[in-house]
Amino acid sequence: MAQQLKARINLKEINCEKELTLAVIGGKWKLIILWHLGLEGTKRFSELKKMIPHITQKMLTNQLRELEEDLLVERKVYAEVPPRVEYSLSEYGSTLMPVLRLMYDWGKRYGEDVVWK
Repeated sequence: MAQQLKARINLKEINCEKELTLAVIGGKWKLIILWHLGLEGTKRFSELKKMIPHITQKMLTNQLRELEEDLLVERKVYAEVPPRVEYSLSEYGSTLMPVLRLMYDWGKRYGEDVVWK
């Protein structure tokens, strides 16, 4: 994990833990993937793709790989024909759910009070 993370993120530019957190979970899709896995539980690739219709297959693959490398998502491959692969939050990934819930609540309030008012 550490090698892939260091290859993707310039750790010399990270000044605090908040920046590291954003570097790991930031971007347009990672939070959405984590949110769905946290709320809905284990999902197959095609199920995640249906839940996030605007994400491309390539982007979903890349984001899942990065989340797996960062130990936030677990990938389980079943020895079946055709092969079946399932994704779920890791124990570490599950610790993000309270943060994601707070972000959801904040966004909902902000939307109601400011954006859609």
